[in-house]
Amino acid sequence: MSKSALFLSSTFFLFLLASPAYSQDRWEFEVRGGAAFPTADVGDLPLDTGLGFEGIFQYRFLPHAGVYAGWDWMHFSGESGDVDVEETGYAFGLRFEHPFGGETGPGLAYWLRGGATVGHVELEDEAGDITADSGHGLGWEVGAGLSVQLGDHTRFRPGVRYRSLSRDLDLGAGEQGVDLRYVTAEIAFAWRF
Repeated sequence: MSKSALFLSSTFFLFLLASPAYSQDRWEFEVRGGAAFPTADVGDLPLDTGLGFEGIFQYRFLPHAGVYAGWDWMHFSGESGDVDVEETGYAFGLRFEHPFGGETGPGLAYWLRGGATVGHVELEDEAGDITADSGHGLGWEVGAGLSVQLGDHTRFRPGVRYRSLSRDLDLGAGEQGVDLRYVTAEIAFAWRF
């Protein structure tokens, strides 16, 4: 069984186990998307602003703290127009969210998150064919933002993240180390169950 299939089947199994009466709204699913602004070139390749999305599950083990795990995809166009860079992989870590007005606040909170990523970098030509793939490796991320309560189980969450992934790419003439580092500006919607 592939890693992706194992991750999806495990996530689905956990989703089935989570009923509102049993979990007391401890589970959450979040969909996040936005723009990514590279802070460095990838090797010798300058990048334009990227776009991407993420889906994560979170389990709150304390009222304001939880663990998260999910999958994400980010796409960058090279400034030359003939090479694109994609990062795909998994993210997992700890997340903290606390209301501004205390426990009885107006439904506005701040959130912080930090953790690891397991991702890989791919270079694609104009036809969309993969010309280089780094293989999966460990990176890291940190993020912060706001959480606005829209209903009993729904939240709107704008935020920013910084992500870093260092990998080696085989470019034909030998391996070259590349660092994919970027800041994201994103919006997200989350559902508690």
